[in-house]
Amino acid sequence: MSTRVAEGVSALELADYQKAVRLVLRHPLITTVHPDAVALATVRRWAEQLRRDLMDVLGYRLITTADTARLQRAHDQLDATRPALNKAGRPFDRRRYAYLALTLASLGRHGAQVALGELADAVAADATRIEGLGLETARKHDRDAFVDAVTWLTERGALHLADGSAASWASDPERAEALYDVDREILTAIHQPGRVLQHLTSVRSLLDSASASSLSAGRRAQRLSVARRARRLVLENPVAYYADAGAELTGQLRAPALAEDLTRLTGLSVERRAEGIALIDSSGRLTDLRFPAGGTVAQAALLLGARISEVAARTGRHAPERLPAPTAAERLAVRADRLDLALPAGGVLDELTEDVRDDTEADTTETLHPFVTTSWLRTRMRDITEQYGAGFAADLRGDPERLLERALDLLAAMDLITRVDGGALALPLLARYRGVTAEVKKRVPRQSAPPSEPQAALFPAELEEPAGPTEPAAPADHSAADVPKDLAE
Repeated sequence: MSTRVAEGVSALELADYQKAVRLVLRHPLITTVHPDAVALATVRRWAEQLRRDLMDVLGYRLITTADTARLQRAHDQLDATRPALNKAGRPFDRRRYAYLALTLASLGRHGAQVALGELADAVAADATRIEGLGLETARKHDRDAFVDAVTWLTERGALHLADGSAASWASDPERAEALYDVDREILTAIHQPGRVLQHLTSVRSLLDSASASSLSAGRRAQRLSVARRARRLVLENPVAYYADAGAELTGQLRAPALAEDLTRLTGLSVERRAEGIALIDSSGRLTDLRFPAGGTVAQAALLLGARISEVAARTGRHAPERLPAPTAAERLAVRADRLDLALPAGGVLDELTEDVRDDTEADTTETLHPFVTTSWLRTRMRDITEQYGAGFAADLRGDPERLLERALDLLAAMDLITRVDGGALALPLLARYRGVTAEVKKRVPRQSAPPSEPQAALFPAELEEPAGPTEPAAPADHSAADVPKDLAE
């Protein structure tokens, strides 16, 4: 089912329009200061066309005001790869998320200005009623977490520092204070839930695929819903594997209209292979998670992935055991069940919503993937650390177990592997990195007499990738990559 994307946009202006599309997909909340001072003007210029195309193609709703542009996404899965980050780039933990939610609620009860200490007291009063949370302003750990939540709002313009310093307050609340102006319009844009949260009995009810069009809605409405879901699957994920989708969804993924719509909407190319389809962003214009990339974890993950890929390619008596990977519905059930364990027992209306699961007809053909054990992975990571550790960060070089966990998490987030009990399964996309090699660069310190042994430079090393497209990158808030060339149809 094709749509007329960018129908009112001339050929000369199409690139500018696609830039606005990528901007709003990358930053679901745009204000006068976030992500920069010119982003809002770029989006507002194309607001009418953006609203129409984002709804028709993806089922996303764009809300614009004088000072904000807010994209309300339709969510089909639970994704842990897009966390809120503090100023140091570290993901929010559960405490910081809780403080952020309580801060938003508390700001709704304050006036045009609020002191940081006063806001902390209000949040602390609510936090004490939540078992296991609390907020003690006498504890530095709690103050730092609270300030991270306030800073997140400040960066987006919901709060404007009028006087004082949040960092000084966090260091010594008895001697320092901070005063903030409150922007109601941006607060409203941030907190716009699509559902009445207190009526939900499971996190599955937050997903749009859980409330897909029923038979009574008509066949055309059902096809439109599935077509939008297929486009979202390609846009929001590194790769959409056919084996992981139901028959109707696979039909939409294979349809030529999907590639035409996404290419004209985003300006990126769609690449098909035997196992799936992916949106390719070689320039990183729509990417929040790049791979390959610099840094110890990314480099270790690349080297580990290359070794897994080499084992996966073995045939005959040296071939690894092959096992089925959990389906998308099974992965969703595991994540949802874990999250549902944290739902408060009180105040939930048990029968108001159904516990909805993905009932899309699954492909009955079982796909098997090469399996490597946890012990094998540990051995390979020790080997990698011994060979390339001179270029790794010191804390991870001395803790190969933690480095392995983080590397496997990154490979899984990129849909290169699936983590299972006892090890990991290699997915088709991983074959792209077979044969990757690296070396640690050497550098000689600037001194009159050369040292007896040149010192190792920090990673990244020189990397030689196998022939294929440019490095994978991400659409929207996730990463995208192409399926391996050597597995092409």
